[in-house]
Amino acid sequence: MNSLSKDSQKAAARVGLTSDTIVIHGGKPLHGRIEVRGAKNLVTKAMVAALLADTPSVLKGVPEISDVHVVTGLLRAHGVEITSEGEGVLRLDPSNVVSAHFAEIDAHAGSSRIPILFCGPLLHQLGEAFIPDLGGCRIGDRPIDFHLNALRAFGAIVEKRHEGIHLTAPQKLRGALIELPFPSVGATEQVLLTAVRAEGTTELKNAAIEPEIMDLIAILQKMGAIISVEPNRVIVIEGVETLRGYQHTAIFDRNEVASWAAAALATKGDITVGGAEQQELMTFLNIYRKVGGEFDVLDDGIRFWHPGTPLKPVMIETDVHPGFMTDWQQPLIVALTQAEGESVVHETVYENRFGFTEALNEMGANIVVHQSGLASITRRVPRRPLEQAAVITGPTPLHGASVRVPDLRGGFSHLIAGLAATGTSTISNVGIISRGYELFIDKLTALGADFELV
Repeated sequence: MNSLSKDSQKAAARVGLTSDTIVIHGGKPLHGRIEVRGAKNLVTKAMVAALLADTPSVLKGVPEISDVHVVTGLLRAHGVEITSEGEGVLRLDPSNVVSAHFAEIDAHAGSSRIPILFCGPLLHQLGEAFIPDLGGCRIGDRPIDFHLNALRAFGAIVEKRHEGIHLTAPQKLRGALIELPFPSVGATEQVLLTAVRAEGTTELKNAAIEPEIMDLIAILQKMGAIISVEPNRVIVIEGVETLRGYQHTAIFDRNEVASWAAAALATKGDITVGGAEQQELMTFLNIYRKVGGEFDVLDDGIRFWHPGTPLKPVMIETDVHPGFMTDWQQPLIVALTQAEGESVVHETVYENRFGFTEALNEMGANIVVHQSGLASITRRVPRRPLEQAAVITGPTPLHGASVRVPDLRGGFSHLIAGLAATGTSTISNVGIISRGYELFIDKLTALGADFELV
């Protein structure tokens, strides 16, 4: 069994999935209502932020996903007491933070990249931190140099060992002037989680400003941090000596919302996503409308549906916020296989995010990936050395196939393809999908999908 399959089975087991393979009988529109809770990309970071406090925190809207279980295990390994206070509500008490043994960290972390964000809080609390080799979805190189360089700028000493990376702070961490070469979400989170208790002022240039980053800043401010978000992607943090616990309801998962919206379009269905909000999805909603999808913003969610008219081709450039998210393009590409004409998706954030299209081509799609991207006079996002482009020509009927999930968003895209295709599809490694999609099997059932777990 390869490492991806092992990771998938572990992820499935964490959320109680009894199987890692799903058989889908496709060609039926999805209809109904499902709910989304807190964003994977915020909740796990908010849990880490609780490490910085002297008193307990309460986080609401926590989804039942594998990544939450990973962070829960890591926090408990470091002495944080975590208790459930109702559905989707966690209480995190950091009163007895301790160093964890390498084997314990490794056992919980697996291929997750979340341990790198523990470094700043642990250096403040304990004076040392340890992280094993880092994994994550196989969508390209995600170097941790941004993180390590930032920690060094604060005064941390980084020692690379055979089993991982050991960090120490013999003197108190101090504020720094940091400029990121790219507005990395992870590196911005690292700086925030480290700077809030560093001595002096930190100025972060070229920071990420995603809604999940803003929500993390709101949490840190509740804890007693002093953080100013200034023009031109500059964030200024004035360090404080101590922080207290927070009470917070997590921002909704806009990536999950966009995925279900794409599923409604690809299957010619009608899905209402409760908990979705318009403001954080405006860029996605514009493209959704250009493709030919319909939506209606409700008081408690957004309804997405296929109006029955032909879908139109579009040109998409992924970018950092407020641009079109890289996590949105994968599910939407499945719907674009049914658009009349040639769509182009320029991927400028990750260098290997089109691997999932091979399976779509096996199912009847016509997608050509250009490994070095494509120049165009209509481009708005500056070209990057690592970018790729996918040209999708449609409409092409999709048919069932046997598919192995390669990564989180690509995996959900394969689910959508199986649901939209005629015939039967067998999709393995679906445990990976549980890393970021809460109760997706239950939601498929609620929407009337025809499938069984093997």
